[in-house]
Amino acid sequence: MSDLIHSAAGATPATASLFSPFATNGLQLPNRIVMAPMGRYSSPGGVPGPDVAKYYRRRAEGGTGLIVTEGTYIGHPTAGDAINCPKCHGERSLAGWKHVVDEVHQAGGRIFVQLWHIGITKRHEPGDLSVKFVGPSGLDGKGQQVSEPMTERQIEEIIASFAEAALAAKQVGFDGIELHAAHGYLIDQFMWHRTNRRTDGWGGDLGARTRFAAEVVRACRKAVGPNFCISFRFSQWKVDDYQAQLVTSPAELETLLTPIAQAGVDIFHCSTRRFWEPAFAENASNLAVWTKKVTGLPTIAVGSITLDQEFTDRTGVARPVPIAEAAKMIDRGEIDLIAVGRSLIADANWPKKTQAGATDELLSFVNSMRDTLV
Repeated sequence: MSDLIHSAAGATPATASLFSPFATNGLQLPNRIVMAPMGRYSSPGGVPGPDVAKYYRRRAEGGTGLIVTEGTYIGHPTAGDAINCPKCHGERSLAGWKHVVDEVHQAGGRIFVQLWHIGITKRHEPGDLSVKFVGPSGLDGKGQQVSEPMTERQIEEIIASFAEAALAAKQVGFDGIELHAAHGYLIDQFMWHRTNRRTDGWGGDLGARTRFAAEVVRACRKAVGPNFCISFRFSQWKVDDYQAQLVTSPAELETLLTPIAQAGVDIFHCSTRRFWEPAFAENASNLAVWTKKVTGLPTIAVGSITLDQEFTDRTGVARPVPIAEAAKMIDRGEIDLIAVGRSLIADANWPKKTQAGATDELLSFVNSMRDTLV
């Protein structure tokens, strides 16, 4: 890779911290820019093809420090129903991912795979109708009963499937994994009071509801060993409820995250829709800042960091905007990394252009499926 990617030299003072190196648990990154995980549904039969490898390689060539892949199904038969969503199991899918990893590494990049079980959510189109959706209490995001509660055996099998996918990811050559515990999917459903009403050892108060998440982390850590990065992505909001809250105070956040951190997390990826908004009413700090305060671990901030508007549907245009405030948060040691989503779909060279100060050359994002394919 060129010095433009590896060094902060040439960056404006307002953005220089974005281009400083970062390291944790054997992971060495040239800068603080992460490509956020964004579903593409472009892997027929769950197999990422050469086009997927090209897509991620372009972002590595453009200067992204760390790529986090789209959500990728673990091996349990209930993991998800989208027939074009990639999988992290099976010979053909893993061979496809190995090609992706090799291409990203050849371009000088680093890449995590995001491991995913959707739990009880809306069906995809096109979707596999044979997939049975499961959740901790069989409740959807509105608290309505849509299936039977998960059995102890199902819980144990799914934890094992996460661990198997983590080991497969390491063997394929990924630089780490990210556990998708955000947005109302399965791990999140265990943590949220509205979807977890269990009265056994997998439910109860806030601390008790962290057990499933912690056990998933613990199983993955055991599978991959101590020197392999595990990121944990969580959120307050859900895909069908933007106002939802897992916790309402810093004290509750600490109760939620401490057991998960102790199980073996290296990085918390704190998903918000607007990174500049405070996590709690009584304090101006955002979710990533508070997470670092209560856990002491590195955090990734995300949430419309580079755009002049948020998105609530699949139409619209957003222009790239200065990211000086996010850089200041890194300068102050409040967060460690920032995740960029739509701006990296629009412009694979966003990091290089930003570092060079060529902000007038940045491409606007047009929200359409077409843009996720290049």
